[in-house]
Amino acid sequence: MTKVQDPIVRAPGQDRLPIAALISLFMAGFITTLTEALPAGVLPQMSDALGVSESMAGQTVTIYAVATLLTAIPVAVATTNWPRRHLLVVALIGFLVANLVTAVSVNYTITMVARFVAGAASGVTWSILGGYAQRITRTP
Repeated sequence: MTKVQDPIVRAPGQDRLPIAALISLFMAGFITTLTEALPAGVLPQMSDALGVSESMAGQTVTIYAVATLLTAIPVAVATTNWPRRHLLVVALIGFLVANLVTAVSVNYTITMVARFVAGAASGVTWSILGGYAQRITRTP
């Protein structure tokens, strides 16, 4: 004989994923990755605008990656007591400002500094995305 179990009745909205929050985290990760690789597709235009060779313009990808490498773990450790939302907002604002400076800069040095700051903000963002996603989807 088979036994029929009573269906589990759940309150409306219970056990639903916070889709909007997860999409926001996805977009943060996507934009940081896109920003890292974007100069590779526009090297001739960047080198002309900055008045440097294409290989020097390509170093904007390198400095972004180096900044991400150097900051991801140390900043995550240094900010363990910060609220994650606050840290994510600070990182994204830093990322936004650095990208705006990069977009309008015609000076190679300023562009490289801005790319370093953007890479650092990316490192911070990536260091907290996984844990933050886990926290917002955890069921009580």
